[in-house]
Amino acid sequence: MIGAAAETPGIILIADGSSETLTLLSTYLETAGYEVHSVRTGTAVLEVVETLSPDLVLLDISLPQLDGYQVCRQLKATATTRPIPVVFISEFDQKQERLQAFEVGGADYITKPFWPEEVRARVSNQITTYQLQRRLQRQTQRALSASGTSPLLADLQRVLRRQAHTLQEQNQRLQREIREREQMEKALRLEKYKSEQLLLNILPKAIVEQLKQLKGSLAERFDDVTILFADIVDFTPLAAQISPLELVNWLNGIFSEFDRLAGQLQLEKIKTIGDAYMVVGGLPVPRDDHAEAVMEMAIAMQEATQRFSRQDNRAMQLRIGINTGPVVAGVIGIQKFSYDLWGDAVNIASRMEAQGEPGMIQVTEATYRRLRSHYRFEPMGQVLVKGRGYMTTFRYVERGTAGLS
Repeated sequence: MIGAAAETPGIILIADGSSETLTLLSTYLETAGYEVHSVRTGTAVLEVVETLSPDLVLLDISLPQLDGYQVCRQLKATATTRPIPVVFISEFDQKQERLQAFEVGGADYITKPFWPEEVRARVSNQITTYQLQRRLQRQTQRALSASGTSPLLADLQRVLRRQAHTLQEQNQRLQREIREREQMEKALRLEKYKSEQLLLNILPKAIVEQLKQLKGSLAERFDDVTILFADIVDFTPLAAQISPLELVNWLNGIFSEFDRLAGQLQLEKIKTIGDAYMVVGGLPVPRDDHAEAVMEMAIAMQEATQRFSRQDNRAMQLRIGINTGPVVAGVIGIQKFSYDLWGDAVNIASRMEAQGEPGMIQVTEATYRRLRSHYRFEPMGQVLVKGRGYMTTFRYVERGTAGLS
């Protein structure tokens, strides 16, 4: 009876243009007992394959000189190398690439990033099949040349059926594991995407990137930013005139438009509190034109408020206060994150809004100095600011005319 003694693990030729990939795959396979050889071009594969006589070729699609498809076609066109299984490697898991790989004679297809267990399982499956085919070919040749061949052939058929059944079970198990892994990875990617989108709804993108990479401080000082506070005038009596649902929908419409403007001007919305809206320019990514961008935001907010007032037939005005100076910005909270600002500059911006007049954009002297060459302002004189004493403030008049009115 023919024995089923195991052959040597096998010889593998890897072809990939990346030294990192070659090292990674060689490590995976050498630890499993395989003899591994590597080259970096398609031409090199054709030069060494007949001499080396590998049991498997791992072939990157994007090889220099000759790509993986061209190399595989040449291997399959030569009688001595035609039986050698070719497993393609690719960075992309696309149907068209897979289809072309099988059309040129590929036996399997592995995508990056690699899963060590999958690589070893796919390689083992192909090498086992190839070695079995070679052994059966030798046994068949011996059987045909021997006298009294019938018992030997019957024994050969039993071995073939047994090993074919084993291979089928291995294939089915491998396919189940791959499907489970793909489903798990898909679910993980979906959950990661959902988590990132939730964070982006409440935190700046730059801060989300820091959280993902676990680097950098989540509290940072910014020496030069511009802060805007806006408040709807006489909001409380207005809110008493409509239902809660109407109120929420109305505020949502207004603040959604403000959010759109902030995104368009690349400003950072900090928060809304009741009918108040806070936005800042110059963080978390510093920019030189933060004061101009915030001023344009204030003007656009006033224009948007006038449109809403006409559409809803409700008298509505904003008070807006702006200040420029240093702040500390950071993430607070454990379960519910919030990105906020602290500092005297924030408090002064809030006072500019609270002590302003309906329909007015009031700015501090620090902001005025930044904007006076591009906008026309009217001095408000010395204004008593709670907690700060008397301060010089200015009222925005119009764009384009430098200096004071």
